[in-house]
Amino acid sequence: MSFELSREHEEFRHVVRDFAESAIAPYAAQWDRDHHFPVEVVQQMGKLGLFGLTAPEEYGGAGGDFTSLCVAIEELGRVDQSLGITLEAGVGLGINPILTYGTPEQKERWLPDLVAGERLAGFGLTEPGAGSDAGATRSRAELVGDEWVVNGAKQFITNSGSEITSVVTVTARTGMRADGKPEISALMLPAGTPGFTAEPAYDKLGWHASDTHPLTFEDVRVPADHLLGERGRGYAQFLATLDDGRVAIAALAVGCVQACLDLCLEYAGQRQTFGGPIGRKQGVAFQIADLEVMVQAGRLLTYKAAAMRDAGAPTSEFKRAASVAKLYTSEAAVTATRIATQVFGGYGFMEEYPVARFYRDAKILEIGEGTSEVQRMLIARGLGLPVE
Repeated sequence: MSFELSREHEEFRHVVRDFAESAIAPYAAQWDRDHHFPVEVVQQMGKLGLFGLTAPEEYGGAGGDFTSLCVAIEELGRVDQSLGITLEAGVGLGINPILTYGTPEQKERWLPDLVAGERLAGFGLTEPGAGSDAGATRSRAELVGDEWVVNGAKQFITNSGSEITSVVTVTARTGMRADGKPEISALMLPAGTPGFTAEPAYDKLGWHASDTHPLTFEDVRVPADHLLGERGRGYAQFLATLDDGRVAIAALAVGCVQACLDLCLEYAGQRQTFGGPIGRKQGVAFQIADLEVMVQAGRLLTYKAAAMRDAGAPTSEFKRAASVAKLYTSEAAVTATRIATQVFGGYGFMEEYPVARFYRDAKILEIGEGTSEVQRMLIARGLGLPVE
């Protein structure tokens, strides 16, 4: 299996890079300061075809591969992590569950607008008391006649409360299994349904231009046909969805490291101290060399995992590759932003320079879609260790 990017992938990279540098980079700092979610730019991303990269042509997509999506996420993340996660979540967590588990009627209803980037969908798994232990969900859904009645809460849900959010898929307890464990199913809750409230957006450390809300459900009623996939399989469906998401997060992290490398190279060649550029000092140059190693290693791990996904590699092998890529790149991104801030010195601590924004944005990469601790657990289990 080859996991080097094709000429077409590299040409596509330049298309996305040109868009990101012209439509996003000049405004990213202001959006960050204002905590502004740029709906109009998200819809421009849709017109460019980014939300439809992996969707079938019958729903308006390109029918392309997963690797292309990772390329797009990396390039967006290179200029703005908030817009990178908007695409990652919009496709990986919004579109993919519907595309993978939806009925023909559900796909026909929801996918065309989502694929076009005219609308966004959310993925409601995490709860106040159920993060890494997502199986501990407390939200409940009861089938009453021909309707599901949903009560509960979710938190940290991306793309869930924007003006173009159309639906959020959530997990909820729908009964008990024969083994005494809760039956968890997935339900599609259209935005605007009575009782479904997107609470005020979070005041986050980073990702200020990303739409993220807590959600509450008070006797939310949806038709019985809003069940997504099989009853009782919601938890398993969402865990499978997260495998793809981890590779996509890895691509976002690679974009972050690449941004740090680019910024440091430019600054180290311009900043003068002791009669010359700081890039001639080993203390600076060697740290920038480390960034190059992180970029190359992270990119190889990420696109190897993406290639495995596209080639239909065995699930166990892909899951391990996804966890390895996500673990390495997310932790590399946090290290890279620390290095970049140090290279910039006092200027790196100032919000007028982008390294400060990347520094704030990077930390969540070690947490979202499976913490570093969860990735280490999954990797260890894949090696045959009975770790808990």
